[in-house]
Amino acid sequence: MPQHDATATATEPGLDVWLAQVADGNQRAFESLYRASASRLLGVCIRVLHDREEAEDALQDVYVRIWRKAAQFDPARAAATTWLATIARNTAIDRLRARPQHQLAPVELIEAMPDDGETPLESTERAGDRSRLDTCFETLEPRRRRLIRAAFFDGATYEELAQRVGSPLGSVKSWIRRGLLQLRTCLEP
Repeated sequence: MPQHDATATATEPGLDVWLAQVADGNQRAFESLYRASASRLLGVCIRVLHDREEAEDALQDVYVRIWRKAAQFDPARAAATTWLATIARNTAIDRLRARPQHQLAPVELIEAMPDDGETPLESTERAGDRSRLDTCFETLEPRRRRLIRAAFFDGATYEELAQRVGSPLGSVKSWIRRGLLQLRTCLEP
């Protein structure tokens, strides 16, 4: 089995191979997958939960889900890092919503929150795409930029965002959708 450094790039084929082996129940591949992706996925969990201890607990749930769902991974539909980060994000959001007094920070504070872990954007930076994404993201209207960050990194729902910014739900959905379309257009070769 190939050796894999935890700082390897997102384009390295090891993750795809390990996911296929994990789908077949290969525990050694699962260990390799864990070593290669745990710090990145912990960063995703911390970013959503804002609590390292809870993020570490969530990370355990993430890998249980990965073990159970590895057969669902399709490299033709998404990169392995994207698939893994999506599972981590969704798991963390589930934990966030299960909190007894679910409180979210105002949208304006999201950009000022510290981030101690590696994010999917930082992984993209190592692959050379970060500056291009940053450039495209900065072309967005500030309101759309804040809403997209809150939806994708804070785990806020459209309804929560509409309440937080005091705008109709339909407007919030439209702003996010238009922002994502603008990003896609900017990022196309």
